[in-house]
Amino acid sequence: MIHEAPRVMDLVLSYMEALDCPRAVTVSLLLRSGEWDQLTSLDVIPSHYAQPSSYRKAALATEFLRKFDGFPLELDLDQVTLEKWLWAEAECFRTNRLLNEFMDFGTLKGNPASESFLRFVTAVRKNVEWVLGSGPPASWEGRFGPGATVKDVSRYSTVPDKMSSVPAFTPNSWSFLVPWSGTAWASASAELGRTPVSVRGNKYFTVPKSSRTRRACAKEPSINGFYQLGLGRVMRSRLKRVGIDLIDGQEVHRRVACESSVNGSYATIDLSSASDCVSSSLVKLLLPHRWYSVLNDLRSHMTQVKGRWHRLEKFSSMGNGFTFELETVIFLAIAQTLCPNALPGAGLWVYGDDIIVPTSQAREVVAALKFFGFTANERKTFLEGEFRESCGGDFFRGEPVRAHYLEELPDEPQKFISLANGIRRAALQDRSMDLWRSLSRPWFKCLDEIPSAIRRLRGPEALGDIVIHDEEKRWDVRWHCSIRYIRSYRPVAFGEVRWGGFAYAVQLAAALYGVACQSKDDGRVYEETRIAGRYSSISYKVGWVPFS
Repeated sequence: MIHEAPRVMDLVLSYMEALDCPRAVTVSLLLRSGEWDQLTSLDVIPSHYAQPSSYRKAALATEFLRKFDGFPLELDLDQVTLEKWLWAEAECFRTNRLLNEFMDFGTLKGNPASESFLRFVTAVRKNVEWVLGSGPPASWEGRFGPGATVKDVSRYSTVPDKMSSVPAFTPNSWSFLVPWSGTAWASASAELGRTPVSVRGNKYFTVPKSSRTRRACAKEPSINGFYQLGLGRVMRSRLKRVGIDLIDGQEVHRRVACESSVNGSYATIDLSSASDCVSSSLVKLLLPHRWYSVLNDLRSHMTQVKGRWHRLEKFSSMGNGFTFELETVIFLAIAQTLCPNALPGAGLWVYGDDIIVPTSQAREVVAALKFFGFTANERKTFLEGEFRESCGGDFFRGEPVRAHYLEELPDEPQKFISLANGIRRAALQDRSMDLWRSLSRPWFKCLDEIPSAIRRLRGPEALGDIVIHDEEKRWDVRWHCSIRYIRSYRPVAFGEVRWGGFAYAVQLAAALYGVACQSKDDGRVYEETRIAGRYSSISYKVGWVPFS
């Protein structure tokens, strides 16, 4: 709890004092009086501010603790998250019932009353097919993700762990056992006596999102997830072919949002619970039959929530390997239909539920999305004015005004380094340097919490939080073979998974899949190879890293 850490509380209050604005005073008062629910309910609205500088200070104060996961709130966050998940299911049910009126066994009904709607949907379907093609390739490679599955908990979710456990699949995905049976993973499972088992669906769980909310996700069966991720990769490649790059797309979105906050050419749209509101009938309505058939076979049709099974109204959950790509395709096709003169990647951009469209057609796009069951997030949707936000970039008249978030209680040197860097990064958005001069005091307070030997490890922003960001003249540098090395505070993993602990067949299968491992052998001592698990304990040490 932040109120139980006096030095951190003092640092936060110093930060608010340095901002010296009405909102910072409000936050300080609520902090001192322990009004946690009021504190986490504060909001900042760009249209209420005339200048970027005044908005920036208010945002820095308001948002600093928005994602802090440690306030003793009266809310039951798990219950709130479940209620929102059920709300999304109810929305999908309504959308399914509405869209089913226009479909007859997967094809559009041609009644005169819906002629204009049919023309619109036909155009959207053509755009979906233009992006994806008539169907997926005859075969594609599966892929392992880093997360948990129905049979693999997060702590044991490396590739060898997943290959060693019992493979799981849903009844509708049984046909994928045929290609799976030819994989090295299947051979290893057979040697271990692990027979694939059928499960009813995925399992619901939540992860932190902000102080007042959590995010609903689902763990997929391992075989489903393997092929979902592979198919997601196929969809990404086809999106890139038409101009939507999901690898570097966030940077592009931020650049366009920055420019649009000045000239107003484009509007930025963000949706609430977008992935949970992609209804099953919408996907059936818009996608080519071959695509729909494969995706429908691979998805989980049911979710286990607190021991009870729910038949899903949504098409796929957050945690499904193709959900992000699927929603990108659908939103792109809808926007493209309403903005026929805007080319993907040149006049409209989509990255998941972050959508950028020409301002002149933005309201039509929002209305169409609403008809299909999606709700614009009012806090993060900007159709007019001098503010735009997309993919983690906030801009007011072309000036960056993104706040830094304190997500957890800093109690170790690396956490104080991250906090100091975040404060400095937010302050330097103000080109006049006035804000940095004010925030240098809480910045130094962060440094005071770091041991002196680590406090001297200064370096560039490009190295992230393994150095304290500072001017180049303060970097600790050495040269070797024409390469510049910078002294840093590097993470070191301990408690890795012992490679030799897995069966030989699993080691071979994982190696064929591409899992890399290293060993040390100087001719005298051999150290057994290991691989880092997702939750290996992390320590830090001072060392040198190449920079340029």
